[in-house]
Amino acid sequence: MYSTFARFYDRLNTEVDYEQRADYFCRLIRRHYGGEGHLLLDLGCGTGNLSFPLAEYGWDVIGVDSSGEMLSFAMQKLCSFEGSPRPLFLQQEMEQLDLFGTVDICLCTLDTLNHITDEKRLAQVFSRLSLFVETGGLFIFDVNTLYKHRQILDRSTFVFDDEEVFCVWQNAMSDGCTVDITLDFFERTGENRYIRSSEYFSERAYSTGELQAMGKAAGFELIAVYTADSFREPREDAQRLVYVMENMTRHQGAQDEGRKK
Repeated sequence: MYSTFARFYDRLNTEVDYEQRADYFCRLIRRHYGGEGHLLLDLGCGTGNLSFPLAEYGWDVIGVDSSGEMLSFAMQKLCSFEGSPRPLFLQQEMEQLDLFGTVDICLCTLDTLNHITDEKRLAQVFSRLSLFVETGGLFIFDVNTLYKHRQILDRSTFVFDDEEVFCVWQNAMSDGCTVDITLDFFERTGENRYIRSSEYFSERAYSTGELQAMGKAAGFELIAVYTADSFREPREDAQRLVYVMENMTRHQGAQDEGRKK
């Protein structure tokens, strides 16, 4: 996933203000976290666009992503990053998360969890996080809603164009909650010359009840849901929701788990 998209991701995702999002999540953490944590996991970090401003806020950031192509661009940015502390980037599948120790906060943003279309895999993500998020620590994530999938994305087409690439983004519902996505990239190589490449993946929208149940089974308690990126209660027509869960699991940390191979 995102093997081709990685080369164009930052160019086609310019509408996201990552500095503003980092500020919002830091305010969200201050509102709901009672500890004095400093370790933060950016799960599904992509090219590191959120990891770097979070590091500038003083967090020790561990960025995890399954795409080596996306992480290669994060590492390029790391070479020129002059802030401190510097993020650490790891390539791992979310449901196989394996850290040496625990973190205080886990953020998972920009519909990363929607990419997991199998309920058992998503439940495994929650289960792994319960091992590696400190007791009393927070798991904060945002997801696209069922409303967005059914009313906005279904049978819709979006076009992105800049000097180097032309992209056609097509969506179609395959069931009542899953959108199949086709990305066609036309990369300019000269006057009236293009190279075409494509990416295919699916995203599934989950209800609040489904997410709460999976979190609870893994030891997380749902403590807040907001219309993104705000502190307002969820609306029926909200396209994105932010969830805040607290890890209630009592454990001695994940050091032993992380050493098991």
